[in-house]
Amino acid sequence: MDEHPRAPRRRTLKAGTIEFGGGGIDCTVRNISETGAALEVNTPLFIPDRFTLFVPTEQLKRRCRVVWRKEKRIGVTFD
Repeated sequence: MDEHPRAPRRRTLKAGTIEFGGGGIDCTVRNISETGAALEVNTPLFIPDRFTLFVPTEQLKRRCRVVWRKEKRIGVTFD
């Protein structure tokens, strides 16, 4: 049994920006919930463990912490 149930995630395909250190990296939000998201990136290298996710079409700006990294995707939880 999962001790930390995830909030229901909804699939999406929205452009976003991973903002840190005065700059940004483009990403695609693949799914999102109240507690986190899965982001598609060109490479997960050079992306810090903490950053701000900005999704202009949703007027969303949230502080994030990376919880997993795969080839071209990262999973984040919102602070």
